[in-house]
Amino acid sequence: MIAVRERLANRRASEVFDLELNGLHYTVTFSRFGDGRIAEVFIQNSKPGSTSDCYARDAAIAASLALQHNCPLQTLRRALLRDPQGRPQTPLGAAIDRLAGDES
Repeated sequence: MIAVRERLANRRASEVFDLELNGLHYTVTFSRFGDGRIAEVFIQNSKPGSTSDCYARDAAIAASLALQHNCPLQTLRRALLRDPQGRPQTPLGAAIDRLAGDES
C-alpha cells in the first residue's frame, strides 16, 4: 500500500525560531496542518551553502515529507540521534524536540 501525502494549504501561516547546537546557529521555520499538527519544517544554518546548512536543509525536507505521509512527530523524535543523556545531536533533533513541546 502506498501512503498518501497529506497536502498543505497553498497559503499557510509559518512560525520561526532560532536555535544553537554545537556552536552553530540555525533558523527553524515550520507550519501546521489545520488541526494543529506539525506539517513541515525548514532549517537553515547561519552560513548558507555550508556543509552543515546543506545537511540541515535536506534533513528537514525529509522530515517534512515524513510528516506529510502521516509519520507522527514523536516517531521522528525517537528515531533521531541522541547523546547518552538523551540530548539531540543534530539540528533536526533539536528542532523536533522544541516542536514536540509546542505540539503538546
